[in-house]
Amino acid sequence: MTRSSSQDLGLLARFVLVILAALIVTGIMWHGLTFRTIARLWYDLVERPTGPMRFRFILQPVMATIAAVRDGRADALAGRTPYFATVVSNKHERAGRLREGLNATARIIVLGLVMDLIYQTLVLQTFYPNEAVIIALLLAFIPYLIIRGIALRVYRSYASARSRP
Repeated sequence: MTRSSSQDLGLLARFVLVILAALIVTGIMWHGLTFRTIARLWYDLVERPTGPMRFRFILQPVMATIAAVRDGRADALAGRTPYFATVVSNKHERAGRLREGLNATARIIVLGLVMDLIYQTLVLQTFYPNEAVIIALLLAFIPYLIIRGIALRVYRSYASARSRP
């Protein structure tokens, strides 16, 4: 990815941000932000990996891993710093790198939101927008955030091992 393309937020990524914001506001308006709501949220999150549609707990992280490995390799070839370290510590590059990550994971986040909507409709017979946001981010963006840096380090160590005589 070139530096100019990493600074532009794609149409799908913009759509994802708008949907995430709308879901968060809607969730707070529908269900409030009380201790009971938070307790239900954690209970539902713990129960989901054992229920129906549990394949998404594998599918989304695998898709995020593929995107992260691709981008980690590109970072290694470009000589960039690790993704998460840059996001946390470099305020000048933070926004651009977050945009880059959102562009890379936007499809996966949308897929996660749709699958969670289907799951909640079938299993819970209601919709909790904030839970959908949390699940989508936990299964898509967090693995991407972690694995991209690991991939960069692996590619760098592989490249340095190959360059040694």
